[in-house]
Amino acid sequence: MRVSYRQPGVVLTDRRFTVPLDHDDPAGETIELYAREVVASDKAHQDLPWLVHLTGGPGFGAARFIGRQSWLDRALREYRVLLLDQRGTGASTPANRQTLPLRGGPATQAEYLTHFRADSIVRDCEAIRPEVTGGAPWTVHGQSFGGFCAVTYLSLAPEGLDTALITGGLPALDAHADDVYRAAYPRMERKTAAHYARYPQDVERARRIADHLLTHDVTLPGGYRLTAEAFQSLGILLGGGEGSHRLHYLLEDAFVRTPYGAQLSDAFQEQVQGLLSYAGHPLYALVHEAIYGQGERPTDWAAERVRAEFPQFDAARALASGEPLLFTGEAVQRWMFDCDPALRPLRETAELLAARTGWRPLYDPARLAVNEVPAAAAVYHDDLFVDTAHSLRTARAIRGLRTWVTDEYEHDGVRTDGPRVLDRLLALARDEV
Repeated sequence: MRVSYRQPGVVLTDRRFTVPLDHDDPAGETIELYAREVVASDKAHQDLPWLVHLTGGPGFGAARFIGRQSWLDRALREYRVLLLDQRGTGASTPANRQTLPLRGGPATQAEYLTHFRADSIVRDCEAIRPEVTGGAPWTVHGQSFGGFCAVTYLSLAPEGLDTALITGGLPALDAHADDVYRAAYPRMERKTAAHYARYPQDVERARRIADHLLTHDVTLPGGYRLTAEAFQSLGILLGGGEGSHRLHYLLEDAFVRTPYGAQLSDAFQEQVQGLLSYAGHPLYALVHEAIYGQGERPTDWAAERVRAEFPQFDAARALASGEPLLFTGEAVQRWMFDCDPALRPLRETAELLAARTGWRPLYDPARLAVNEVPAAAAVYHDDLFVDTAHSLRTARAIRGLRTWVTDEYEHDGVRTDGPRVLDRLLALARDEV
């Protein structure tokens, strides 16, 4: 039974769908998808076109908006919107340390998780689209990893799309995960340098915290083991528009005087626990590198291996040489499955996914080269999460795709200035600008 309810300016309806776990075996096991339908209150009874939103990740459910926040306000002027919790996330059938053991051991869990990539998400969309739209094509809006899914959609089922709108999510079509991280670490270094240029006092603060973590065993209140490497991974904040400021405020109150000398404050530790824990989105860690898997070559902990090619990221080396500590971000590494209690039970499962070969192709360059779906993408200059050069190369490979390359925003531009960003992309897709 569908349940509808109201928030300021909108009518919401909970939608649930049953889809095959493996779309190649439609008679086999099924999972449940949850989605939230949103329509403007004054248009609730109108026959409107549909927009399906695929959020970033992998591993995150759709945003829980209140009313007409962010880009949703612009979309609701002309669309009925479906906010889909991609398989394994949000209120869809969950996949985490509590539920995965129901399937059996690590090998069975790893095989199950091979069905949680962009190709399966696109086939989910096509499975539910007839029920949602009556069979009509819909517009897809893909943010970050959702943009990767949108490019897969254009490859696998363009007939299901009226328009494709992508924000910060044009993937490399043929890059291995190693290539992704060889491009990523220099960006992380640039983002760190920009942060220290804005907040030079943070150079010494970060070095002091790293030194403390190299000489003390610190376990956060929720059980997360905070190491110097884990501290460095807070650089993921630098990929957002407000991230540098958030990192600065986090660092400035890190220590407190105690009878036993200076210690990391409870307030600092509590904030760091919330930022680093994968308890709410374990799929991000489990399948993060798998989203780049195509062909026989395993991903094999690419971020960790490639990091060794950039010795300037070694915390002990930086402290010994008097250099600034470099932050990292958008990189899942093996040690996270030791540090994070939400991931520890899944360590062997993650190892099996990292070693897996035989990944299916996610993109079809030949089909993209003859694309007829109106498409537009916002490419954020020097995006921490998605390499700009990779994105532009892909943009050139998709026939008719129009790009808006801008340095006005970081990766979260559609969140911070959503109506303007979405309006611009719609105008580009419609050839109005």
